[in-house]
Amino acid sequence: MVAATETPATGQDARILALIGTGHFLSHFYMLCLPPLFLVWRDEFDVSFAALGLAVALMSGVTAALQTPVGFLVDRHGARPFLVGGVLLMALSIGAMAFAPGYWAILLLAVLSGIGNSVIHPADYAILGGSIHPSRIGRAFAMHTFTGNLGFAAGPPVIAGMLLVMGWRPALLILGLIGVPVVLAILWQSRILQDQAKPKARQAGGPSGRELLLSRPILLFFGFFLLSAMAGTAIQAFAITVLGELWGTPVAVASLALTGYMMGATGGVLVGGWFADRSKKHLAFIVILTLVSATLLLVMGLVRMPDWLLPLVAGAAGLALGSSRTPRDVMLKDAIPPGQMGKVFGFVSSGLPLGGAITPVPFGWLIDLGQAALVLPLAAALLLASLLCMGQAKSAAMAARPLAVPAE
Repeated sequence: MVAATETPATGQDARILALIGTGHFLSHFYMLCLPPLFLVWRDEFDVSFAALGLAVALMSGVTAALQTPVGFLVDRHGARPFLVGGVLLMALSIGAMAFAPGYWAILLLAVLSGIGNSVIHPADYAILGGSIHPSRIGRAFAMHTFTGNLGFAAGPPVIAGMLLVMGWRPALLILGLIGVPVVLAILWQSRILQDQAKPKARQAGGPSGRELLLSRPILLFFGFFLLSAMAGTAIQAFAITVLGELWGTPVAVASLALTGYMMGATGGVLVGGWFADRSKKHLAFIVILTLVSATLLLVMGLVRMPDWLLPLVAGAAGLALGSSRTPRDVMLKDAIPPGQMGKVFGFVSSGLPLGGAITPVPFGWLIDLGQAALVLPLAAALLLASLLCMGQAKSAAMAARPLAVPAE
């Protein structure tokens, strides 16, 4: 691990972030390159859209379910071999879909891709924590999140563009094979990817890894991630519908507002990374910006705005919320005992897909009942509730700091 008193060359940091970020980009890219194929697959395999959605659900569900157990393996055996194997399995599974003889094969390969994808978060954070100097860890975490967001953004248009010039089978084969040089690059440069430091000694009677994950600070961090994801999913899934229901906002304007929100949230991650490296007042920063975002979302749900103003307000809400995300990750890192980043980040970050999974149905039900006016206020309320978790998590982490290092 990089010693805290040393400051490695920024060029090496850039290479580390390029390797880790490219793998993270692919992990998010592969998640969203499948939905544009649904129309083609419906005719190819004669299945319903519900069945097609199962492929994405399985990939996401397997990823979320396995992140924590993979995190235990990363902490015990090191992150690099799991990162290499995970990216390779994820990419080859997508490429193998090109040869799928039936829809059952798509589902099986989606599960395998999800297994590979489950490695990304625990391995990435363990390597970043061990390889990047503490003075730049905020910006490193920010770039990690930023590349994942770019993967989400690039997946649908890239596969849609490829379908204009080739069939879906060669398109998936090409996209899957793109992961192979990424794996080779990670192997070639693996010497600069340092694992997290291991604790030098373990106190007798210290909490086990399971007890660590079920400790009050870590559960509160998990709650913060979960509630934040629920709020974000509500906005992403229903903002266009809600604005149209409430104010008769044209779809084009509402879509522009959602785009502004997403762009603001993505760019805000970099702002938060810059701040996290220059100040230790992470909690105050998170509280202020989350309150700003919640207030702007509440205003969007309660006040009719001119069409030109709505995208600006939504963009500001996204910028504020996105900027609070990297200090959150740094606060979590600071609360983790040495050698435990894989399991803790794997567990806590599983709250993100879980929040995305449990939100759409109840919020869609509210809209079906004619209560679209409640959606944005409830999203704002979820953000406020997440702050309660974060504030208590910070206090609990400080109180628990003298505890023994978890035993394997």
